[in-house]
Amino acid sequence: MGDGFKVFLGALPEACPSDVRRMVLTADADGRCEVFTWDAATRTTRQVTDRPQGTVHCALDADGYVWWFDEDAQGRGHWWFQAFDGGCRLPGLPGAPAGLPRGLAVAADGTVAAALATRHGGTSVLVGRRGRAPREILGTTGEVRLGGITPEGDLVALTTVSDGAATVSVVTPTGRLVATLPRPGTTGGGFWCRGFSPRPGRSELLLVHELEDRYHLATWTERHGLVSHSWCAFDTEITARWYPDTDEVLVRQERHGRSLLHRVSPHRRTRHVVPTPAGSLLDAAPRPGGGLHYLWTDTAHPPVARATDGVALPVPGLLPRVPGRHTDLWTPTPDGPVHTLLSLPRPDDDRADRAHPVPPPAVFLVHGGPADHDRDAYDATVHSLVASGYAVARVNYRGSTGYGPRWRRAFARGVGHPQVDDLAAVRAELVGRGLVDDRATALWGVSWGAYLVLLALGTRPGLWQAGVAVKPVADWVSAHRMTTPALRALDIRWFGGTPEQVPERYADSSPLTYAADVTAPLLVVGADQDVKCPPEQIRSYLDALTAAGVPHEQMWLDTGHDGYDGAAHVAVLRRSLTFLSRQLPAPAPGAPSRPPARPGGPRSR
Repeated sequence: MGDGFKVFLGALPEACPSDVRRMVLTADADGRCEVFTWDAATRTTRQVTDRPQGTVHCALDADGYVWWFDEDAQGRGHWWFQAFDGGCRLPGLPGAPAGLPRGLAVAADGTVAAALATRHGGTSVLVGRRGRAPREILGTTGEVRLGGITPEGDLVALTTVSDGAATVSVVTPTGRLVATLPRPGTTGGGFWCRGFSPRPGRSELLLVHELEDRYHLATWTERHGLVSHSWCAFDTEITARWYPDTDEVLVRQERHGRSLLHRVSPHRRTRHVVPTPAGSLLDAAPRPGGGLHYLWTDTAHPPVARATDGVALPVPGLLPRVPGRHTDLWTPTPDGPVHTLLSLPRPDDDRADRAHPVPPPAVFLVHGGPADHDRDAYDATVHSLVASGYAVARVNYRGSTGYGPRWRRAFARGVGHPQVDDLAAVRAELVGRGLVDDRATALWGVSWGAYLVLLALGTRPGLWQAGVAVKPVADWVSAHRMTTPALRALDIRWFGGTPEQVPERYADSSPLTYAADVTAPLLVVGADQDVKCPPEQIRSYLDALTAAGVPHEQMWLDTGHDGYDGAAHVAVLRRSLTFLSRQLPAPAPGAPSRPPARPGGPRSR
């Protein structure tokens, strides 16, 4: 195996529609994420891209051409392509404006559709041929994502999200509107586009319909219109993909931190569970003949690509196993039980006994999003912390995905505060059961998770002994004014208006309001090129900490919000672990537990 696969695969390889043995994927290249080809017939790999900031967006069309997005530090750039076996690198859509990638699709006949977000918050939808100047068929003032293109290239699907509801439009390559789903003025939830059937002549669009308390599949054709398959309902979030040579659909369901697969025939009204190992499937793709490729992981095992059709998939070298014991915890809240994935540094740390009189220090890893969730999946930060002697709690607080539509909507009652309540409730249960040290708990989060870290440290200062906040929202008002148009629209939906219209709501949820109340030592990491959580609002929060005399450290990266350079991630991980080791010293795995502190005395170090 080549050097490109020294680290774990983060994504399932994308197969060529005309030859599944030819694939493209992203993998490690000297600490950066880059694009590689994989030929399963010869079991050889080739590195396609080599960019200082890494490359993550890629595709493979039916003619075997590899596509990738060449972007700058702000994420703006252009699509390029190259033959599978190498050769000249050529602009995919020459003359197209630079923008943020919002989807690429190449039809079997060679028609190319792409969506690019513009500098002013709009979207440009382009259609053309590979290597030729495209034409703009649609320009919008909001954010639109490409949903797919028919094999004949005669219909293009687009998804627009407004006020939290997703609408799907179908247009022709000339820009003529064919359908809008749902129709204007109707109610019943939003639709998420999952692409056209790859079978020629079908022109059937697959959709996920989100309702008040469930999800189900729907299909659309120009002849029959929208057909809702309400008989096939799911209580938590799903995504779906067509099988390439049948009318069946592979549904991947995210449920309570783990994944389930279902094989569904919308027209024959059949549904079967596809057996897979317990854990999480980061991706799953049906192949011709009923084969299945999927990327499996759990907390103890890094991701591994597996195939049921005998096609060789790229496999990394010897992978480590995360030490300790990994289990689940459910804690009551006003909206129902909150689920926590708990990793303990010793296999017998599920109970307090004479051999281990003092439970371990704990780090709460707070996921971002908030429309996301922590999975029973490998996490390098969990691995590093557990191996260092810390317990790790990953809390799927209110607002997380994987627990149904009602749980996702529960976060809106006072932005941030229900999530902080959930973190505090889980901490209380872990302490009460003797699983973690009451005198040694820390918070660590990225993006929205980092925002919750800052809010929790300011509003519950007595609970936490340290915090790590990487690229946070720290000042809602400044962040709102400086962030992207899409995030500004999201703020308005959450808070019910702009900072000028509802200033008290922004202030109530802003970490800056509570900066002077923070008592725990804090490490804050910012990124100079970040447009989602701009550096200026982080600096204003740091100035407030300094004015209040709050002990803190800061670290700055010359990156954007989403970086593909592993060196930056490793640097943050090392700095954070060093910071925590000073604030919450942990025993090495297998070492004797710390002696208990005398009642009323200081915590033992």
